[in-house]
Amino acid sequence: LDAEGKARMVDVGGKPDSIRMAVASGTVTMLPETLAMILQGKVDKGDVFTLARIAGINAAKHTWELIPLAHQIPLSYITVDFETDPLAGRVRIVASARTTAKTGVEMEALAAVSLAGLTIYDMCKAVDRAMVIGEVGLLEKRGGTHGDYSA
Repeated sequence: LDAEGKARMVDVGGKPDSIRMAVASGTVTMLPETLAMILQGKVDKGDVFTLARIAGINAAKHTWELIPLAHQIPLSYITVDFETDPLAGRVRIVASARTTAKTGVEMEALAAVSLAGLTIYDMCKAVDRAMVIGEVGLLEKRGGTHGDYSA
């Protein structure tokens, strides 16, 4: 906030560029039968994990357009991966983002996880409207003036 209490973008111009990385995760919980359909490639809309991965990467690249006052950051690397628990009907999404910049990439990793989860929901909602997206959070952050973080 500025001196008058108004929202403002933080000025990072005086900070040095440094290597920064962040890892975030989240889950999508669904019926085990829904996850079986995904794993067997039987979802009518197509390859769920491939499209969710692309959506997550795209979200990371456009975070500055989605979150007010976020800085546009040149990403050097972004990954979106999925771990499945077929018996529980649970998908864990893990996104990792890297840059060399004046500010961190936590929001980019979190946006990637969130949009990947929303894409999974969108692609499977015709068969399972009770899916739940949750537990989105930062697992790790490296670099920057505030130091490293590990959940």
